Amino acid sequence: MKIASILAEREVDSPYAWFRLSMSLLISMIGGVGLWSVVVILPALEADFNLARADASLPYTITMIGFAVGGILMGRMADRFGIVVPLRFGAVALALGYALSSQAETLWQFAMLQGLLIGMLGSSASFGPVISDITHWFQRRRGIAVAVGASGSYLAGTVWPPVVQYFVDTQGWRDTHMIIAGICLCTLLPLSAALRERSPKASVQETGTSAAPVPESYENALPRPAVQGLLLVAGISCCVAMAMPQVHIVAYCGDLGYGTARGAEMLSLMLATGIVSRLLFGWIADKIGALPTLVLSSVMQGLSLLLFLPFTGLFSLYAVSALFGLAQGGIVPTYALIVRRVFPAAEAGTRVGLVLSATLLGMALGGWMSGKIYDLTLSYDAAFLNGVGWNLLNISVAVFLWFQLDRRRPLRAIGTA
Repeated sequence: MKIASILAEREVDSPYAWFRLSMSLLISMIGGVGLWSVVVILPALEADFNLARADASLPYTITMIGFAVGGILMGRMADRFGIVVPLRFGAVALALGYALSSQAETLWQFAMLQGLLIGMLGSSASFGPVISDITHWFQRRRGIAVAVGASGSYLAGTVWPPVVQYFVDTQGWRDTHMIIAGICLCTLLPLSAALRERSPKASVQETGTSAAPVPESYENALPRPAVQGLLLVAGISCCVAMAMPQVHIVAYCGDLGYGTARGAEMLSLMLATGIVSRLLFGWIADKIGALPTLVLSSVMQGLSLLLFLPFTGLFSLYAVSALFGLAQGGIVPTYALIVRRVFPAAEAGTRVGLVLSATLLGMALGGWMSGKIYDLTLSYDAAFLNGVGWNLLNISVAVFLWFQLDRRRPLRAIGTA
């Protein structure tokens, strides 16, 4: 009876699952610093190394590429060894990456350390693997649970930019990196212990019992490799569009004469409303399914991106930044929901890692592309329009998948438990 009671406490949708989700959110928020610190220090790098805007954006691009590759590697590691191993490995890599990059003497030294240690081996462990782990612990409320977990990266974007900006202004970017290194090492290693319990997936494999239903097969509607490929295209395209305001809002505000501190505040506001968006769209996904939610969020992102063109006043930019965050937050979590309904649970870490890595490649490409367009035109107008074009591609893929996968199924067939 005692063993049965202990096992019951560790079942899908149990109170322990919600506790584990809260710890995952905290870990993702701290580890997500690697996504945002390089955005905040972009103007400082530009001045310190005497760079053009596109060159100053390069460390972000390389970090995102490393993050994308790392998402796949860490996902496979989590599938094989459990979530704790990549989390602890990533904590050490993050601390080492920030400490070493603070001593970089050239742009390329800084960029390579960012890409390898902070992006590929560090922050990636606290994103894709954490989200895939969450999907194993929830069935009835998987949409909202994944949305909460995926909000960790946005919570990082809400908390870290003003903190990093403060230390950059008072201590310089190099000392700021040393401070971040210490924070990551002292927090992420102890917190990873909260996730030591093996997922229900592992228990099912060992005991032969069924903790959750096997995902439905969609082979008759669309082959699984085709679904995977289309999700990769969707992930890249949505995040090329998403990268324009997220990566360049700080520099954009500096160009408009409002100062980089205002830009950091807008980035935080954008990501704070993104958290609200992810929770709202997670709830919507539980009601109507992941693919309709993906289409809805993508349409809203494209419309809000267009609003950056006519509205350039200080108050207007705050409002549009908040609106953009509310629009785009629901896109990325839906990919994990689709993966879990189409592919076997044992492949979740790898499959989710692949799709989320595609979104990061989109962020990397979009961040660099926007900087290059700015250098060529000395304006961000064309960069915003470029983002809108990529967003239209995402909408097209989402609508196609919705039609193909749902054409013989009810609306709730995908993305809900």
